[in-house]
Amino acid sequence: MSTVNWAVDPDHSSIEFSVTHLMINRIKGFFGDFQANISFDPDNLTSTVVQASIDSNSITTRQPQRDEHLKSVDFFDVAKYPSITFQSTGCSLVSEQQYEMTGNLTVHGVTKPVTFQTTFRGVNKDPRGRNRAGFHSIAYIDRNEFGLAFNSPLESGGLIVGNEVKIELNIEALRID
Repeated sequence: MSTVNWAVDPDHSSIEFSVTHLMINRIKGFFGDFQANISFDPDNLTSTVVQASIDSNSITTRQPQRDEHLKSVDFFDVAKYPSITFQSTGCSLVSEQQYEMTGNLTVHGVTKPVTFQTTFRGVNKDPRGRNRAGFHSIAYIDRNEFGLAFNSPLESGGLIVGNEVKIELNIEALRID
């Protein structure tokens, strides 16, 4: 098979994140509005190219007050930075079905290189006969490097919000050509 184009199916995909809260627990959230195009050959994923965009305003943690704070100038400043983007720069094979997808992640107007540890879950046909591909990816970023530096010290030491953010992607893409 040669390189073909795929569109991420947002109804069967998720973009999630988690961060430490009060030094004792991880709080999860996700973005509900995103799109991505992927070009790849299922027999040679090292040629993969990804372009993705997330609507910053679609953030949710299931707690409306926290969501509004995350949308404010203290964090994502969605009025000024309405999108989070990712543009791949390379993909390398680590082991069977395991890849490292590198690229430039732009959050809060700051672009930094990020590496996603990615598992290719394969290709299968849906009930309508359309080809679908599945991926699972994880990356860790330091939110301070992206200008998301709001924090407060705790009386007992440490900070209210951890600096390390885990990003987890569960992606199902539909072949479009």
